[in-house]
Amino acid sequence: MTPDTVTVAAGLTAALGLFVAYQAYRGYRRNGSKPMLYLAVGIACFTAIPFVLTELLAPAMTWSDGQTLLGVVTAYNVGLVAILWSLR
Repeated sequence: MTPDTVTVAAGLTAALGLFVAYQAYRGYRRNGSKPMLYLAVGIACFTAIPFVLTELLAPAMTWSDGQTLLGVVTAYNVGLVAILWSLR
């Protein structure tokens, strides 16, 4: 089964988001800056976690569309709160 264009694009977005989150995490480790840690968590929640939920977990766990959407929206909200904390 070949992945479609949308899945490939979403995977690339998730990979780029993980790279940016990793760089923020490295900044946290290097300087001990809590805001960088919150930023890393926020970026991961916005990019990688929704991809994992929709492409990997939902099909494996046979989640309904509503359950999958609830997981993605929750990840977005956690990401927003984490980024908000990083800016305070």
